[in-house]
Amino acid sequence: MSNYIIITDSSCDLPDSLVKELELEVLPLSFIMDGKTYRNYPDNREMSPDVFYGKQREGLMATTNAVNVGEASDAIEAVLKQGRDVLVLAFSSGLSTTYNSFKIAADDLAGQFPDRKILVVDTLCASLGQGMLVYQAAKLRQAGKSMEEVRDWAEANKLRQCHYFTVNDLFFLKKGGRVSAATAVVGTMLQIKPILHVDDEGHLISIAKARGRRASLTALVDKVGELAEDPASQTMFISNSDCAEDAQFVADEIRKRYGAKEIVINSIGPVIGAHTGPGCVALFFTGRHR
Repeated sequence: MSNYIIITDSSCDLPDSLVKELELEVLPLSFIMDGKTYRNYPDNREMSPDVFYGKQREGLMATTNAVNVGEASDAIEAVLKQGRDVLVLAFSSGLSTTYNSFKIAADDLAGQFPDRKILVVDTLCASLGQGMLVYQAAKLRQAGKSMEEVRDWAEANKLRQCHYFTVNDLFFLKKGGRVSAATAVVGTMLQIKPILHVDDEGHLISIAKARGRRASLTALVDKVGELAEDPASQTMFISNSDCAEDAQFVADEIRKRYGAKEIVINSIGPVIGAHTGPGCVALFFTGRHR
């Protein structure tokens, strides 16, 4: 058994089976829908993505809450009390205050547990991009790497985690301030689909437009050819919000064009999905840079 635990948060969107296989601690973020607060656990025990996106399609909106300092402190302290150290890989500080909560909690607990170590990494990643970094870090932990070695690897490689998204409905991006109301109206009329990515500061930004859904999905696949390092040998990740067939199309194209063998597909959880809406497809892979 390793002497340290990797803690992350549920914005990583990792499948529950991988969470268990990799022995991760995943702290759930929360979302509020129809006046009730739910926690976004990897096993979807409080609300499944299918139910969540069904409610969105019916017109219900959701708001989200980051991990707060108290929740972060409780999660870290529980591990420290077992006599084990903690490596935290947190949701991008460019999109959430979750990293700051973990950092404050770690600093507060350091004095209470002087014999234990707590390391906190701002992944500058989101959704399965964060999940991909956590997955790779957990594999290094399983291979016997020390907590410091895994932390150093994560810091050195986090800006090589490429994130590319497209959405089918501009309404949710408008609501979140990612596109203007005029852009949303005109884009919807003309079937313009934005291509977005997470930049080196961990912010979600729009970088291109495609005419029509299939063109936008193909644009994601094209990015593998532009940026990926040895695509045939790496594990790639695809997340989607209630559009599994489109995610499968992207996976099939990547396998056909680049020989990729390992691709993990999972749903976008409600916390990320509150901001993308249904119809989002996101592709994540390791590249030379973002």
